[in-house]
Amino acid sequence: MLVGEGYRVLVVDDLRHACGEPIPIGVELEVADLASPRLGAVFASFRPDAVLHLAAQGGVSRSVRDPTGDAMVNVVGTITLLKAAAEAGTARFVFASSGGAIYGTSPQLPTTERTTPRPLSPYGAAKLAAEGYLGAFARSFGLSTLALRYANVYGPFQDGTGEAGVVAITCQRLLSGRPPEIRGDGQQTRDFVFVGDVARANLRALQGRVEGVMNIGTGVATSVREVVDLLVELAGYRGTISFVDGRPAEVRHTALSSGRAGRLLGWKPATGLHDGLRQTLMSFRERQPMAPATGGPAEAAARSGPGSPAGSE
Repeated sequence: MLVGEGYRVLVVDDLRHACGEPIPIGVELEVADLASPRLGAVFASFRPDAVLHLAAQGGVSRSVRDPTGDAMVNVVGTITLLKAAAEAGTARFVFASSGGAIYGTSPQLPTTERTTPRPLSPYGAAKLAAEGYLGAFARSFGLSTLALRYANVYGPFQDGTGEAGVVAITCQRLLSGRPPEIRGDGQQTRDFVFVGDVARANLRALQGRVEGVMNIGTGVATSVREVVDLLVELAGYRGTISFVDGRPAEVRHTALSSGRAGRLLGWKPATGLHDGLRQTLMSFRERQPMAPATGGPAEAAARSGPGSPAGSE
């Protein structure tokens, strides 16, 4: 999307969790960890006009098992990136935060940005801490910063082999001949927002001057069981569904109000859940052949203006 808009783009990624898809033509790649001492030199050379910080440890359960490791990636890594951006003269810094994890058990759904954050997990606490550093760098170093509090992002090319992302994991299981799996009773609800809509929000955030925090979601709470049932229908699966124990520190119900994004960015979600799930399953099917039916089948980047010598995504 950024390349299509005419920007020069640099991706900084340690490739520990690469998506397996080729880098788009014209996009530069620097293989480096955010904690690497090389990061400052990379930014000094590229001199990004703006940074879209997407790199993270994204698992809530993993953060419970290893809160220190989670903080090293999600807090210390963000601080390192903020410092490199400030020293390189970057003007704009957009951070991928988490709406569901930061708000915790919200008294109101859909939840607005005025709601006091009460994270339940170390992952949510780390994202909230990182937002605090965005504010500090904005006040002290003149960076224009915005934290986008994403709902549950899903879509093509999402990893289906990890412990997070019910849509991707279910697609992976269905197409490999394994029964879909639901943690808990399946009645927990999430706000599922399509990755293409999130990419549009990212672009508008990079191009805008809005600061602070902003929800990016649909405002609709959908149960995990409903999502799995829709994928089962789309895949033509006729077997059983497995239920396993739920995870600790998991929020029961989430949905985000995106009214502020509509007013200040002119953004709203455009992809309905059924269509988004269909596109996602189709993407997984194209990359992985369907198994015979049985009883139960980080990234940080930089962007610069068109024609200018440097930038971050």
